[in-house]
Amino acid sequence: MHHMKSVSVRDIRYRFSEVEDHLRHGETIQLTKRRRVIARLTPVKPPTRHKSPPDFMALLRKIYGNKIAKISGADMISEQRGRY
Repeated sequence: MHHMKSVSVRDIRYRFSEVEDHLRHGETIQLTKRRRVIARLTPVKPPTRHKSPPDFMALLRKIYGNKIAKISGADMISEQRGRY
């Protein structure tokens, strides 16, 4: 295990903790058997943080301030449909 660019199956068996440390630091390692590359070990990407859902009430307050509608939304729709 010189530069940790490639490791043998034997290195994986007997020095796994060293290989694991390099993977944890983001290095990609080639696994060899009889001097032929048989696999590549790549570190797992850290999970992305989920965004919190948008605060719609804060957005409405930002747009409209403290204005209060004279008519409810349901009444406006009924009026537009001609049922009022």
